[in-house]
Amino acid sequence: MVKPDAPIEVRDVPEPELGEGDVLLDTIYSEVCGTDLHLQHGRLAGVPYPIIPGHVTVGRVRRIAGTVAPVEGPPLREGEIVTFLDVHRTCHSCWYCLVAKASTRCPSRKVYGITYGLADGLTGGWSERMHLKAGTKIIRLPASVPPERMIGGGCGLPTALHAIDRASLRLGDRIAIQGVGPVGLNLVILARLSGAGRVIAIGAPRNRLDAAVAFGADDVIALEATSPEERIARVQELTGGRGADVTIEATGVPGAVREGMRMTRDAGRLVVVGQYTNAGEAAFNPHADLNRKHLEIRGCWGSDYSHFHRAVEILARHGDRVPWERMISRRYGLEEMNEALADVQAGRAIKAVVDSNAAPS
Repeated sequence: MVKPDAPIEVRDVPEPELGEGDVLLDTIYSEVCGTDLHLQHGRLAGVPYPIIPGHVTVGRVRRIAGTVAPVEGPPLREGEIVTFLDVHRTCHSCWYCLVAKASTRCPSRKVYGITYGLADGLTGGWSERMHLKAGTKIIRLPASVPPERMIGGGCGLPTALHAIDRASLRLGDRIAIQGVGPVGLNLVILARLSGAGRVIAIGAPRNRLDAAVAFGADDVIALEATSPEERIARVQELTGGRGADVTIEATGVPGAVREGMRMTRDAGRLVVVGQYTNAGEAAFNPHADLNRKHLEIRGCWGSDYSHFHRAVEILARHGDRVPWERMISRRYGLEEMNEALADVQAGRAIKAVVDSNAAPS
């Protein structure tokens, strides 16, 4: 990705020299997520273009420099299939890490495929090989988690897990989920696994609403066929006239936050996870939408190692009854990444998977 709003280019780069503690992967799968669309359009600050995108990736260990041990289990061996936390260099020494316990706000953190650029080497998953720098938190995939299942969950699963944590979802809670992209679909799955009493999914297009039903939504509301007032009224109708106990916004549309406030019951909770980039402002009534409702609103930014580790555990435990790999719409070769971005942007693909070994279709 040379610069914002420019076509993706395929380039040859040298294979890296590994330092102590580094790992070289043969990539198996990466993905195109909403963050990559933000990168394409220049909506994220601090991106060192040109970059190799692809921050959530599965690969096979090709070479190891020295001894590299994951958080659990013995040291890594060549040939093992692994994934890794895309966030690197979190300091665990600053005020945010140590006092606030909010490592996602650490000013030292770097992210593969986002804030590491081509100048840093093969640091994105849209490539045949990937260089994991010393200190990267690597997880070997259990035998019960094939690469397709891991990338099917992808970035959306740990992000959704963080949002569910922030929501303090209780058994029997009625939850409204705004947005049915990969994060929203993973929210549907996790809400069901967490014992939600009713799961309402709101979004578009139709293929994503159908996927929400397949993954466990009790009710869906089509964005394109309803007004905000109609959506709010429908959620109230489905929740005994009160509104959702918990609403999670996963759209990236600023106005959805106000709508989410209004479809949440008095003394309920709203978690905002979709506003990852600055898409503008939205007005609300502090008295009617917030204070009188006694509403609790929580932001949710990114994810940390705990969410990524638990995501792999969830895939291993529940993958037989929740086939995350069915979220994959199509596999794209490196020569097809402009098409992949366009398909995700238009909603034609729910999950676009990058297969660097695939021949153009």
